[in-house]
Amino acid sequence: MADAKSQRKTVRLKVPVEAQDLADLEIGSVVYLDGVIYTGREGVYKKVLEQGAALPAGISELSNANFHCSPAAAVEADGSYSVGGVTATASFRFSKWMADWLALSRAKIIIGKGGMSAADYRDILVPAGAIYLTTVGYGTGALLGRGIKDVRAVHWLEELGNAQAMWIFEVENFGPFLVESDVRGNSLFEQQGRLINANLEKLYRGLKAPALSRYGETDDRKDELI
Repeated sequence: MADAKSQRKTVRLKVPVEAQDLADLEIGSVVYLDGVIYTGREGVYKKVLEQGAALPAGISELSNANFHCSPAAAVEADGSYSVGGVTATASFRFSKWMADWLALSRAKIIIGKGGMSAADYRDILVPAGAIYLTTVGYGTGALLGRGIKDVRAVHWLEELGNAQAMWIFEVENFGPFLVESDVRGNSLFEQQGRLINANLEKLYRGLKAPALSRYGETDDRKDELI
């Protein structure tokens, strides 16, 4: 029989999640989701938070998992939708909307790629009791697509387009995702980054400084450039 620690390594959550479902999650754990999730990124955030559009009726009760992604979806002859895959997008681009979005939508799970800053986790997600799940590497869009069982609804499709519209998906065994930030604000990326950076100076010690010729280059590994 697996011990308690190994059992926590892979977790299957039913959405909408409750606070106790997230309380014991550890960074680095693998998560799969069952239930209903919705997509939402800058198009939806601007529509709702800046232009004052109402959230789709009942969405907060139906789901509290917001996926930052662009679905590869097609309309079938009968008007239904088929989804071949879902490609996650970088979540740090949406941090300016996150506090207001979490307060309004009551989302408890944010899914995307690349993570957000440690400050965002501490100051925005933790007070809302929310966690961040990251996709596992690149090229997993088709794998995630297998977990989508049905398109419940699509909102603002004509206005915002396929990538920016809010898609509401019924999912089963949807994943894998990694817990990047837990309810306490611990960050897997930050933790591992510290371990890696601690050894970088040793690797470069004694080498000549690189010749920097392109705009914006730096040899200061404390700088973060986008």
